[in-house]
Amino acid sequence: MSTMRLIDGAEAHAPSGRPLAVVDVDEVVLQFIAPLAAFLERHGFRLEPRSFAITGNVTKIGGGQAIPSALVKELIDAFFRAEVESQPPVEGAVAALTRLAAYADVVLLTNVPAAQAERRAAHLGRLGLALPMIANEGSKGPALATLATAARARASGCPVIFVDDGPNHLAAARQAVEAIRLVHFVADPAWFAMAPEVGGTWLRTRDWGTVERAIGGLIGGDEAGLPIVGGGADA
Repeated sequence: MSTMRLIDGAEAHAPSGRPLAVVDVDEVVLQFIAPLAAFLERHGFRLEPRSFAITGNVTKIGGGQAIPSALVKELIDAFFRAEVESQPPVEGAVAALTRLAAYADVVLLTNVPAAQAERRAAHLGRLGLALPMIANEGSKGPALATLATAARARASGCPVIFVDDGPNHLAAARQAVEAIRLVHFVADPAWFAMAPEVGGTWLRTRDWGTVERAIGGLIGGDEAGLPIVGGGADA
């Protein structure tokens, strides 16, 4: 079993001077939509893929009206309590991140509830990852700014890449960090198709092979021919 390192906030990460890749977890490293939908079904609810959001798209089975946002939050919290140690990995994620960690600082930045952070880190370790993980709350912009500033203080001009499924987090990253490379990654095909485009995105995909090749090209100084927006597996 590999050892994940749960670190206490972005300030606690010590950069090595290598390029920095900050990576979300839910629907990027671990599947989220499919296991959440299955969990909701077991409890009498249904996740309707009508728009790129959870809130507003959960209904009671047999009814078409969206349930209140407060109840959605309760159900998501219950999902993490029950399933945080059983979410399956996204295809190719563990192998790609392990290879990227050989030549980049890879940091997992996840908005998992703080009470479940240690269990998430342990689960990722059992899957074979040995990376630092930060349990974030709210916007990821401030944590990204802290990580990027530290990385570039150690190595001027250090490339910074951010991989996330959430348009709001990607937009916040664009505002918080100069010259950041945004990778919009959504593993689930239906939700990938519904995801709104984010201005300034460097790469849009649901395939980890594409992500790995793009980051490798960036770090190696050979970006010629890399897609700015791409589909990925089954897209």
